[in-house]
Amino acid sequence: MFSDTQRLADGQASPLRQKVAILNERRRTALAEIDKAAFSGFHVKICLVAGVGFFTDAYDIFTINIVTVMLGFVYGAIKDDKDLQTLGPWQITGLKVATPAGSLVGQLLFGWLADTLGRKRIYGVELIIMTVATFGQAVSGQGPGLNIVYMLIVWRVIMGVGVGGDYPLSAVITSEFASTRTRGRLMVAVFACQGWGQLAASLVGLVVVVAFKDAIQHSTTQVDYAWRLVVGLGCIPAVIALYFRLTVPETPRFTMDIARNVGRAARDIRNALTAGGYTVYVDDDTIDEPRVSAPRASSGDFLTYFSRLENLKVLFGTAYSWFALDVAFYILALNSNTILTLINFGDVYGDVYKSLVHLCEGNIILTLAGYIPGFGLSFLLIDVWGRKPIQIMGFIVLTILFWIMGFDYTNISQSGNFMALLCLANFFLNFGPNTTTFVVPGEAFPTRYRSTAHGISAASGKLGAVIAQFAFAGATYRVDVTLKVLSFVMITGVFSTLLIPETNQRTLEDLSNEDQEAYITGIVGRTDESVSHQA
Repeated sequence: MFSDTQRLADGQASPLRQKVAILNERRRTALAEIDKAAFSGFHVKICLVAGVGFFTDAYDIFTINIVTVMLGFVYGAIKDDKDLQTLGPWQITGLKVATPAGSLVGQLLFGWLADTLGRKRIYGVELIIMTVATFGQAVSGQGPGLNIVYMLIVWRVIMGVGVGGDYPLSAVITSEFASTRTRGRLMVAVFACQGWGQLAASLVGLVVVVAFKDAIQHSTTQVDYAWRLVVGLGCIPAVIALYFRLTVPETPRFTMDIARNVGRAARDIRNALTAGGYTVYVDDDTIDEPRVSAPRASSGDFLTYFSRLENLKVLFGTAYSWFALDVAFYILALNSNTILTLINFGDVYGDVYKSLVHLCEGNIILTLAGYIPGFGLSFLLIDVWGRKPIQIMGFIVLTILFWIMGFDYTNISQSGNFMALLCLANFFLNFGPNTTTFVVPGEAFPTRYRSTAHGISAASGKLGAVIAQFAFAGATYRVDVTLKVLSFVMITGVFSTLLIPETNQRTLEDLSNEDQEAYITGIVGRTDESVSHQA
C-alpha cells in the first residue's frame, strides 16, 4: 500500500488524490509551525487573557469562605460555641455547593459548545454570565417573603455556570496555540492564576474588614456593607478581561479540523505567530478555500472513538483523577474557615471584628505557604519532569499527609503542627493533581472532542466537590474521619493516573490516537473530474 504522498511523488495519484495529498501536507506543515513556534508576545497575550479569567473564577469562588461568616453576623439565627451569630449548617453548605454545582453544568455545556460553534465564538460569554451573577449577589436583598441566603444560592449557581465554562475554553485555547515545548508551562501559568485569585479574595477581605473596623465594632449590622463590597469587587477583573476575550482569534486547529478550512488556518497561523497579529477574526465564508472531508464530530463518531479501549481509558483516567482531586481540594479550600476555627487558630470569643481578621489572616497563610509555591514548582517542572510523575507523586504524598492528620488528629490539632501539615497538603495539591488534572485533558484528545472531553473531566471533578461538601456538612466536627476518607480517595487517584498517557513533549495530534498522514480524505463537493477541470 502506498500513501497519498508516495503516489503524488510517483505521479500515480488521480487529480483529486493529488489535491488531497497537498492539503494533508499543508495541514501537517501548518501544525508544525504552531508546534515549533518560538515563545512570543502573542503567547503572553493568550496567557494573560485566559489567566485573568481564572483569577476572577478563584476570587468569586473562594470569597465565600469569609462571606458566609459575614452573612452569619448579619442574618444568622443561631450562635456558635464562641457566642457569635452564624448561619445554619445547611445554609452554609448550600452557599458553598452552589458554585461547584453550577460549574458542573457550565463545563459540560461550554465544553460541547466550544467543539460545536468554535472556541472564539463563545469565549467571553462565560465572563458575562459571571459578571452579571456577581453583581446580582452584591445587590441581593431580604424581605418578608424573600430569604437573602436562598437568593445568593441562586445567583451563585448562575455564576458557577460561567465559572465552569471558563475551564474547557481557556484550557483548550491555550493548548491549541502553544508550542509543544512550552505547552505545559503556558497552561500552568494560566491555571496558576487561581492561586492569585484565592490570595486576592483573602487580602481584599482583610482590607475591607480593617477599613470597616470602627463601624463593625460599633454595630455588627455594618458587616452587611463589607460583604457586599468584597463580593462586588469581583466584577472588576472580569470586565477588564471581557474585551480581550471577545477579540481572541479562533484557534487554527478548530479552523482546520472542525471548520475544515486548511487554507484559512494556515493564514491565521502566520498572522498570529509571524506577524504577531491579535485582531478580530470575522467568520467570512466568502474566502475561496475548499472545505475538506475529515473526521467530523457526531454522536455516532463520539461513541465510535470512545468505544476504543485506548481512548475510553484516557477519558476515565482524566475524569476520575479530577473527581478524586476535587473531593480533597474543595473540602479544604471551601471549608478553611471551619477548619481554622476547629483547631482554634486565632481563637477569639464574641469579637466579630477580630474573628474576621483572624480568618482572613489564616487563609492568607494557607495560600502563601501552600497554593502559590505549589503552582510555582509545577510551572518549573511540568515540561521537564512530565505530567504523570507530578500527578502520581502528588496523590501519594497527599495520601500520607491525610493519613497522618486523620489518625493523629487529636494530638496534632492541639499544636501548630496541624497548620503546618495543612499548608503542606495545599502545596502538594497544587504541585500535584490540581495542576495536572487541568492540563492533561486539554492535550490528550482530538481537536473535535478536546473541549468536550475537558468539560467532562472537569465536571467529574465538580461532582466530587458537591458530594464532598454535603459529606463534610454531615461530619463537620469529625475532621479526623474526613481526613481518613480523603487519604483513601487520594490513593485511588494514583491508580486512575496510570490510565492516562504522558503528554509531555508530544504534539496534540500524536496524542489523539488517530492517523495524521491521511487525516483529510477528500474535498467537499469535488470529484476527480471537477478538480481536473479546475486545474
